[in-house]
Formats: sequence, C-alpha cells, structure tokens
Amino acid sequence: MIDFRNDYGQGAHEQVLDALTALAGRSFSGYGEDELCLAAQQRVRRLTSQPQAALHFLSGGTQANLTVIASMLRPHQGVIAADTAHIAAHETGAIEATGHKVLTLPHRDGKLCPDDVERLVAQHYADESFEHTVQPGMVYISNTTELGSIYTAQELAALSRVCRARNLPLYLDGARLGYALASQGNDLTLADVAKHCDAFTIGLTKQGALFGEAVVIVSPALQRDFRYIIKQRGGMLAKGWLMGAQFEALMEDDLYGQLSRHAVGLAMRLKEGLKEMAVPFLSDSPSNQQFPILPNDVIAALREQFAFHLIEVVDEEHTGVRFCTSWYTRPEDVEALLAALARLI
Repeated sequence: MIDFRNDYGQGAHEQVLDALTALAGRSFSGYGEDELCLAAQQRVRRLTSQPQAALHFLSGGTQANLTVIASMLRPHQGVIAADTAHIAAHETGAIEATGHKVLTLPHRDGKLCPDDVERLVAQHYADESFEHTVQPGMVYISNTTELGSIYTAQELAALSRVCRARNLPLYLDGARLGYALASQGNDLTLADVAKHCDAFTIGLTKQGALFGEAVVIVSPALQRDFRYIIKQRGGMLAKGWLMGAQFEALMEDDLYGQLSRHAVGLAMRLKEGLKEMAVPFLSDSPSNQQFPILPNDVIAALREQFAFHLIEVVDEEHTGVRFCTSWYTRPEDVEALLAALARLI
C-alpha cells in the first residue's frame, strides 16, 4: 500500500535520528533549559531577526494551539478563526475545553480576510449589550491552511495591521509552515512571519521530526509566565533536549527547507498530471496537499493500492479526496499513482 494519507506517517529523517543517536550517554538539564534548546532559541532569533523571541517546544500541534491560545486570552475572550480552521474543526473542542470560544468567520480559500475580522470586532462593540457576548481577544490563522492555500506577504501584513489596530494578538499555526514557505507563489520568509505575528509555531511533526512543535513567541508582553502555563497544561517535557536536538538537525544546512521543497515538488508533479487528465479540484493548492475530485468508482479502485483521505462529497457520483505528499514521499510513488489514475480515468 502506497500512503498519501498524511505527512506524519513515517518515523523521522535519518539525520534527525543520527542526531539523537549521537546523544547516547550524555546528560542534560531538564525541561528545555539545556544547551541544545538554548542553541535552538538562538538559531530562531537569527532566522527571524527577532533577538527578543522566545522558543518553547511542545509535543504536538493541538497542545501547542491550546496552550498558546489559553495563555493569550482572558476568561471572557474568544479567538477569531476561519470556519475551516484546525482549532474549529479538527481538535475535538480543545480550545473550548480551555474555557474559550472559537469565533468563526467564513473562509476565503481557507484564509481569513482582514475586512471580515474588522467587521466582526466592530459589530461586537457596536452592540449595546456587547458585554453579554464573548469579546474577540485574538486571531488564529494557519499557513498552510486546511485547504492547502498559503498567505502572501501582502495578505499577512494586511491582517496584521487590523490585529494591531484592534489590539488583537495574531497567532499563526505553522504545523505545515515549511511546506507553505516552499510552495509555488510564496513570498514570505520566517522573518516576515515573525514581523507580522505575535506568536507562531514551526512545525516539526509533519516535517521530518519524530514529534513536536516549536512555539515562537515574538511579543515580549506575551512571553510572561508562559512556562507556567506550559507546565500547568501538561506540556513541559522533562527530556526537552530531545526536541532541541531534532530542531537543530532539521535546521542545519537548511534540511528543513530541502525536505519541504521535496514534498511540494512532488505535489506539483501530481497536480500537473491530474490537470493533464482534466481532473477538477476542490481548491487550487500550491502546497503538499492536493484535493482532486474523482469519480467514486475510481476512488474504490484506487484504494486497493493507495491510501488517502476522503474530504467532501461533491455529488452522487463524485467525491473530493486529499493526496498528501511528505518529506518521505518517493518520486516513484507519485508516478505509480498517476499511472493508476490514467488507467482508471
């Protein structure tokens, strides 16, 4: 079975494993205060051109999201997000379980529109009984989005301006940030992300590490007591140095970028091959997630050899699916999928 279900189904890149193996027999300070985690923080500060940035490692994306969001909001506040956002649709009410509401807005190709954010906030305060409703307290986005789309530098800057004018921290979920930065049409850098966002994550689980996410808090005001909140939420890893070692291995010699470009390149090969067969798409994704619409009989036949996810029923005879390439995907896997599709279509 050739697997296109996700970008975290394999173990870890060999250089990450080698870095961990090289640490055998060594001892480190606990809870992320070791020299490897400190070196990772210095690297992030250089990459983002933000010398005050703080770096924290958490075990996964949902834990990172709920910890960051809970730390930013007061008890009466909620987080603004697109209705397709991961925190709204795929995290089992994790944000609501912290006592905060997710305030959803209609997405625009998976993204939040600055005008919609401004309108929601303005309408909240225009209501004479605004104190009886949840106050918008921050904004959440992801890059890539759940539809595989990416934010441009202009879009992120515009959203940031609205957030700062309204005193709303902007948090970017970067579980697939490497794939976003490697996507066709991307004009963002890590420094741009750090310039426009108050906090963001650098995805590791989906980008070649064994596990984990790197939380970067740019705003000094939001850094206060964050380690208390990590500990309270059960996220402070005793062996934090395992995360520091993985992060450093991925960032060394731009391995993170190489692996991201590998996955996106294969996704573009798949996309072009599907277009040549006149296959329509649910969305025009430039990233490692592709969402073609296929006949149900083709899907049934494909699933005998390939693993992938069903996303949306289009009509009685067609369904939108997701093929996800990763740092591990082989070119021959993509060619095998295209060959099978050519036969069936």
